[in-house]
Amino acid sequence: MSQTLLKSSGLVSGLTLSSRLLGFVRDLVIAQVFGASASTDAFFVAFKIPNFLRRLFAEGAFSQAFVPVLAAAREEGGDTRVKAVIDRVAGSFTLLLVLLTLVGTLLSPLLIRLFAPGFNEMPEQAQLAAELLRITFPYLLLIALTALSGGILNTYGHFLTPAVTPVLLNLAMIFASLTLAPHFEQPVTALAVGVLLGGFLQLAIQIPPLWRRGLLPHPKLALRHPDVRRVLDLMSPALFGASVTQVNLLINTLLASLLTTGSISWLYYSDRLLEFPLGLLGVAIGTVILPHLSGSSARGDEKEFSRTLDWGLRTLLLIGLPATLGLVCLAEPLMYTLFQHDQFNPEDARMAARSLVAYGSGLPGFLAIKVLVPGFSAREDLKTPARIGIYAVGVNLGVSIVSTFWLAPPGWGHAGLALAASLAALFNACVLFGLLKVRGLYRPGPGSGLFLFRLLIGNTLLGAFLVMSAQALSFEALETLPRILALASLIGGGILLYGLSLLALGVRPRHLLEPGLA
Repeated sequence: MSQTLLKSSGLVSGLTLSSRLLGFVRDLVIAQVFGASASTDAFFVAFKIPNFLRRLFAEGAFSQAFVPVLAAAREEGGDTRVKAVIDRVAGSFTLLLVLLTLVGTLLSPLLIRLFAPGFNEMPEQAQLAAELLRITFPYLLLIALTALSGGILNTYGHFLTPAVTPVLLNLAMIFASLTLAPHFEQPVTALAVGVLLGGFLQLAIQIPPLWRRGLLPHPKLALRHPDVRRVLDLMSPALFGASVTQVNLLINTLLASLLTTGSISWLYYSDRLLEFPLGLLGVAIGTVILPHLSGSSARGDEKEFSRTLDWGLRTLLLIGLPATLGLVCLAEPLMYTLFQHDQFNPEDARMAARSLVAYGSGLPGFLAIKVLVPGFSAREDLKTPARIGIYAVGVNLGVSIVSTFWLAPPGWGHAGLALAASLAALFNACVLFGLLKVRGLYRPGPGSGLFLFRLLIGNTLLGAFLVMSAQALSFEALETLPRILALASLIGGGILLYGLSLLALGVRPRHLLEPGLA
C-alpha cells in the first residue's frame, strides 16, 4: 500500500513541481510587465473571486463529496454503476454551475464592492475590477467541470492528466501577458483573457483519457436522484470544512483592500510562494490518499484506513517542516531573487517578504488540513470539518481585525492578515487531528515518537544554517545572477544538510514505505 501511495504521490508531486515552476515564471512575467499597482490589485481581486469559488466548489467541497460516493458506487456495482452516477452528477452539477456563472457575471460590480470594499474609494479601480471579473468568472464553470473529470480519473488510479492540467493555465497567462497586453486599452485585461483561455484548455485535455476508459460523461439532469442528492448533501457542510483555508484567504483580500495600495499584490506574491509547497505536497498527498481512504472505509478496513493517514502525516512532516523553515528564513532572499525586477521594486520585495514570513509560519497547518479533511470526508462525515472550519474562520477574522490595524502604521498590516490565516490553519489542523485520534480513526504507527525526535533535530540544524547563511549575504545589493547563485547555494546546501542529518540520525526511505519501522 505504502509503495503505491508513494509512487502515485511522486507522480503528482513531480507534475505539480513542473506546474509550480511554470507558475513562478508566470508570476515573474506579471511582476515585470505589470508590477504592483492599482490595476494589478484589481486583477488579483477579479481572479481571486472565481478562483476562490473554484477551490470551494470544485477542488474543495465537490471533490470531497464526489470521490467517496464514486468509490462506494464502484464497490457496489462496478463500472456500470459508476457510469450511471457520473452521468447524473455531471448533468446536475453543470446546470448549477451555469446558473452560478450567469449570476456572478451579471453581479460583478456588486461582488467587487462586497469582496474589496476599499475599492469603493477609487471608482476607476472598482470599475476595472468589475470588468475583469466579467471575463474571469466563467473560468469557474470550466475548471469545476475539469475537477469533476479529474475526480473520475483519480478514482480509477489515473493521476497523470489531472496533475498536468494546471500547466495549461500558466502557459495561457504567460502568452496573454507577453503578446496580448499591448493590444488592450488597459493592458492588465490581457491577464483576464489568459485565465479564460486557460480554463478552456484545462477542460479539453481531460476528454481523451475519459473517452478511452468509457467514462466520458453523458450528462443527465436528475436533481432528485438519490446519488445526486447524496453528493449535494455532502457538499453543503464541506463548503466550509474542506475549503476553510480559502475562506480565510478571501477575508484577507477584503481587509487588504482597506490598506495601502499594493497590499493585495504583496499578499498575492507571498501566497504564491506558500502555494508552491502546499500544492507540491499537501494537494498531492490529499489527492492520492482520498480514493484509498474511501475504499478502506467502504470495505470497513479500519486498520488500513489508519495506516493510510499515518503515511500521509509522516510524509507531510518529513518534507513540510523543512519547507516551512525555507519560507520563513529565506523570505527576503526569495522575494529579491524571484520578483524584484523592473516594476516590482525593492520596497515591494521587502513588504511581500513580511507577509511570506507570516504565511510560511502556518504552512504545517495548511498542509495538515489537506491530509486530515479526507480522513472525515472518506467516511462521508463532512459536518465535522465544517463545524471546525467555522470556528477557524472566526479565529481568522478576530485575529485579522486586531492585528491588521494594530500593525498597519509601521507597515506590517498585510503581514497581520497573513499571520491570522496561519493561526487559523494551525487551529483547524490541531482540532481535526485531535478528533481523529479521539474517535479511534487514527492511531500513530509504532516508532512515531522516535521519528518525530529525529525530525526535530534535523530541522533545528537546518534552521540554524539558513538563518546564519541568509544574514551573511545582502541580497538587496546583489545583481541578478549572483542573487540566483546565492539563493540556489542556500537551498541546495540546506537540502544536503537536512538529508545528511536525517541519515546520520537513522531515518531511512523504508520508514515511509513501512511506517511501523523505527
